[in-house]
Amino acid sequence: MTVTDPAGRYLAVRASIDESARQVGREPSAVKLLAVSKYQPVAAIAAVANAGCRQFGENRVAEMVSKSEQLSPELAWTLIGHLQRNKAAAALKVMASLQSLDSLDLADRLQRLISAGARSNPLPVLIEVNTSGEVSKNGVDPADVAAFSARLRAFDALQPVGLMTVAHPDPDRAEQGFALMGHLQAGLRQRDGGGWAELSMGMTGDYRLAIAAGSTCVRIGSAIFGPRPGKFNVDSSDHQTAI
Repeated sequence: MTVTDPAGRYLAVRASIDESARQVGREPSAVKLLAVSKYQPVAAIAAVANAGCRQFGENRVAEMVSKSEQLSPELAWTLIGHLQRNKAAAALKVMASLQSLDSLDLADRLQRLISAGARSNPLPVLIEVNTSGEVSKNGVDPADVAAFSARLRAFDALQPVGLMTVAHPDPDRAEQGFALMGHLQAGLRQRDGGGWAELSMGMTGDYRLAIAAGSTCVRIGSAIFGPRPGKFNVDSSDHQTAI
């Protein structure tokens, strides 16, 4: 196994995360690695799974469902892309958690589906926060996070566990966004007497900054899998079994 294959790159990234955590006085185990497998072939995901990864992040529901059917049931799938209401039922069949909750309409749809039996236990969710201010990105405005999170109390089928953001590409602005996320998290924890333990922030280009700012989950794609293919064929019959 070398660092030129997905499994080797996964192990190298995990080692880098551990070292980044130690450098800022954090325990490596406090930072989860979510392997972002968007558009990646099943064989590459299976290789990373066999190297020890169990948590994968996907942006598209159909792709997540297809891959889950072809890979080991021991893997946990997290949806990190925008979830449309009309795809919520399909997503609930597969996803272990949702990191991109950004509307009360979606929360209501998930609540109704789970209450009707789509899931046997509450769905862990993270509120997506738009810290970059870019109109092209989804997420709740930072100024609205406190009010939005308070209204989620009405949805007992959801388990709000933290916050997620996609940072601005400029490193300085990314660092500012990460600091803002920490401030928002502290405010929610003070208000609620705890909880809100998860901060999902940091990707291939900025995960070291995110770890220094307190990230508990970094979402890494290209550093593990290499360049992203143009698309994934959800009708593929290339069935692989990880582990």
